[in-house]
Amino acid sequence: MKRTMTVLAIGAVLAGGLLGGFGGAAEKHKEKTMLAHDVYFTLTDDSAAAKQQLVDACRKYLSGHPGTVWFSTGTRAPEFARDVNNLEFHVALHLVFTDKAAHDRYQTTERHMQFIKEVQGNWKKVQVFDSYVTGSEQK
Repeated sequence: MKRTMTVLAIGAVLAGGLLGGFGGAAEKHKEKTMLAHDVYFTLTDDSAAAKQQLVDACRKYLSGHPGTVWFSTGTRAPEFARDVNNLEFHVALHLVFTDKAAHDRYQTTERHMQFIKEVQGNWKKVQVFDSYVTGSEQK
């Protein structure tokens, strides 16, 4: 019985360490509310070159803004063609901002306006999905 209790105690310590990350993992994973800004572009010219041009413009003009937590851009993955997959876009842009204020500042920056000016001529449709999200910083 004593051995069983010892084994259970060791197991509890290990489980707590693994789940808690040893040494204050709860402090490292504090959740905060951020703003996700996801944009899906459908292009008039949907050639590979035109898609790449838009991806490059996203990287040039839309990355590195103050208050950005996450930036990514790329083309639709054609191998995902289930009934639930939206196949009506060519390029996606994903930004997560620290808060709404950072998003609002980004919207009016010179770089963002230059992006629109340079690439909107090939936009057939643009869909924007803004949402409040919670997440934790992974260290």
